[in-house]
Amino acid sequence: MSLANQWQKTAKEHKKLYQQFLKRCDQRKVIRLLPALHEEAFSKIDCLECANCCKNHSPRFKIPDIKRIAKYLGMKEGDLIQQYLKIDDEGDYVMQKQPCHFLQADNTCEIYDVRPSDCARYPYTDEDVLLKRPNLTLENSVVCPAVHTILEKLLVMGA
Repeated sequence: MSLANQWQKTAKEHKKLYQQFLKRCDQRKVIRLLPALHEEAFSKIDCLECANCCKNHSPRFKIPDIKRIAKYLGMKEGDLIQQYLKIDDEGDYVMQKQPCHFLQADNTCEIYDVRPSDCARYPYTDEDVLLKRPNLTLENSVVCPAVHTILEKLLVMGA
């Protein structure tokens, strides 16, 4: 197993630890720590080397996202929906397939400047979503090395 994928193995092995931590942690303390931990993680992690999020997940496309992206691409909103999106089990617009249609060969995003708000906020490691949506955090811990890194730091800190 390559070193690049070692974090995923550890994340899978530590998923129960993460789950227990997220249930018992001092949420106020963790929320105060998140911005600095987020900055530290992303100072070492280059998303363009990974792009697991774009390869394995679809963001929700809210109506303002659809309007903004359609305008940027010079398309009608209905055409954007028909060509690229579907409605998921929760009633949200998501990509019809993975990897994301807008992911380029070099892992850049064709619509980066107007990307959906879910993409801009991902992986939610600098906000309370990390704690308020523990199932999402656990899922993200095996997709995003930053989530894994931050959860590992929090475990060591005993926050």
